[in-house]
Amino acid sequence: MELRSSWMLIALTATAIMLTAVTADRTNNKSGGLYWSTAEEEAQAQLQPRVDDSADGGFSSLDSMLQWALGHSDPDQLKEAAKEVQGLSPSDLNKKRLEIKQLMEELKTPSDAQLMKVAILDLKNSSLSLEDRHRALEELLELVEPIDNANDLNKLGGLAVVIGELDHSDSETRKMAAWIIGKASQNNPLVQKQVLELGALSKLMEMVKSSSVEEAIKAIYAVSALLRNNMAGQEMFYEEAGEKLLQDIVSDSSIGNRLRIRAVVLLGDLAEFQLGNTEKDELPFFSNRIFLKSVIDLTSAVDLHLQEKALIAIKNLLRLKTTEALVFKDFCGLDVALERMRQQLQDLMVEEYHKDYAMDVESLRNEVQLIFQRKLEKVTRMTA
Repeated sequence: MELRSSWMLIALTATAIMLTAVTADRTNNKSGGLYWSTAEEEAQAQLQPRVDDSADGGFSSLDSMLQWALGHSDPDQLKEAAKEVQGLSPSDLNKKRLEIKQLMEELKTPSDAQLMKVAILDLKNSSLSLEDRHRALEELLELVEPIDNANDLNKLGGLAVVIGELDHSDSETRKMAAWIIGKASQNNPLVQKQVLELGALSKLMEMVKSSSVEEAIKAIYAVSALLRNNMAGQEMFYEEAGEKLLQDIVSDSSIGNRLRIRAVVLLGDLAEFQLGNTEKDELPFFSNRIFLKSVIDLTSAVDLHLQEKALIAIKNLLRLKTTEALVFKDFCGLDVALERMRQQLQDLMVEEYHKDYAMDVESLRNEVQLIFQRKLEKVTRMTA
């Protein structure tokens, strides 16, 4: 609506100037004076594809804009605009003409939908070079960030195309495709549903096992985005043995910390979602002692960021009904792990560079300690 109003304003002024120019030409029929475009400009305008004003608010040429203006303008408004223009000097008229041409160029900037269509068409081209394919994917990655654009991706036929790129032989292409899916699905139930219906989850879960670290990280990012607050997605994840996938990543110390951080964050999200859906039975893997120990062992990792994410997951797991306090204590050694962390964080607080972050993690560690103690006290009261 705002774009159409801008076009109307420009069109009214331009039409008024044209009418004034025609009147002046009738009065003084000379070769000089006001003109709108050179022969070269008119030829170029003919080569320009016509833009549908009802769809994107643009016009293929000044002539088409003037025709539209004459058909849509109020006659009285047009007359008033013509009166104002008639009072302008030739130099002011020329200045006004240049301003209008500049505004027209600015308003003809392609819309996000148009740019998405171009990128999607490029990806459909099987003969496209790998470099251009990457460029098209990078364009889509940026364009799907606004939620409205993400919602348009499937309407434009782009979601199925991007999911198809997950099967590409090039690792970078697969990585970019997973990244786009993750970004478009982030906190977006509509896109989550569309991606799940198109069968992308199993492909992404397989990509998490990739030997390419970057591909695996982007794949688990997309999986996390699809599962967050989405029960249907989580059910599909468990059907595909998702809990085993998480356990394999968390328990394997040879895997890089970046992937393990993503995995433990996903675990924390799943446990938190379970806490908010008490009517649904808690899954057995949440209370699997082997799995719980592998999560608690992460608190001894060198990477403080990994320790922090592990604490968040432990906090949510402790709050579940089916997890047992004595398993955390006797089998997993949570009390020892928390004390070790406390001492480590105290040492880090002395260092100015680590002080603030260490204090934040200590606050979280203390919260986990309190939840753990309350869970143990509850068991003690029941057995007393």
